[in-house]
Amino acid sequence: MRIIFGIIFISYGLHLSEAQELFIHNESASNIPKGVLGIRLFGNSFNEISVRRDMFALRWMYGVTSKLSLYLSTSFSNHHGAKLPDDLITHKHIGSQTIYYPQQSQKGITYPLRLNGFHLYAKYRFLTFDDANEHLRVAVFGQWSNVSNAHDEAEPNLLDDTRGFGGGLIATYLKKKFAVSMTTGFTIPGEYSEDKPLFSGSNSTINTTIEYGRSIEYNLSFGYLLYPKKYSNYEQANWNIYLEFNGKSYETAVVSQDGSSLEVQTDGLTKGHYIEIHPGIQKVISSNLRIDLSVGTNILNTSYARLYPIFMVSIQRYFYSLKKLK
Repeated sequence: MRIIFGIIFISYGLHLSEAQELFIHNESASNIPKGVLGIRLFGNSFNEISVRRDMFALRWMYGVTSKLSLYLSTSFSNHHGAKLPDDLITHKHIGSQTIYYPQQSQKGITYPLRLNGFHLYAKYRFLTFDDANEHLRVAVFGQWSNVSNAHDEAEPNLLDDTRGFGGGLIATYLKKKFAVSMTTGFTIPGEYSEDKPLFSGSNSTINTTIEYGRSIEYNLSFGYLLYPKKYSNYEQANWNIYLEFNGKSYETAVVSQDGSSLEVQTDGLTKGHYIEIHPGIQKVISSNLRIDLSVGTNILNTSYARLYPIFMVSIQRYFYSLKKLK
């Protein structure tokens, strides 16, 4: 049995020396080997006043070719209600004129856990330079989401907040026990729209639409293999530590009622940028079962879509077909 597993890992190229580039928050430029299926359960959590906000996701991963990997994720969260907050749009009177505008909605409201939708991610590695205990890999990625939550911040997030699409570039370098990876990308979100009664009990409705801000992402990840110093067999557990920086810049959202744009007067819906830091630790068991833990906070500005600290946990496993070895 040990010989069979050893052949599997050699055949598929899941080398233990590359474990330190299994980043917790960001994808590396390496691929899932052809014909290999993986499953990842992950989630994050943070406190919003007296309410705990949770997100849980299930991800299916498959190596279509040696260079192309596909991921399909579905997520659940209690970040938003089924409709936009009732206090999102307010008004003021200037003389005989009534001016409507979006404001910061109340935080700490309890929402039920809801299915968000589906997120599709594709990664293609187009450049590889391999040497002994060293390699450089570069890949492009694209993503698409049909998530359409009643999200009331400008910042887009395709996994669990907003629908849309995006793409980018990943470059990963590994040297012995150290790995570094840079990801740059963009997101073009869709809009969210709903009809609400003009007032309680009214049969007439008014349409509210939010066009979320387009964004640019810039992430930098570092990984280091702590243990073991030297591998003796595939069953050895290994420990990796990570330090990841996630940054994003996004545009002001466009909020309108019945087609008329409203002046945005709340920080959560205006343009912004921030950088977060996420230190984490990872254990890989028998070269296949992976467990991740991390905690993150902001180091430059802040995200209005969440509060800090934010905790993340995940567990991941790959499945193989012995027919591939024949």
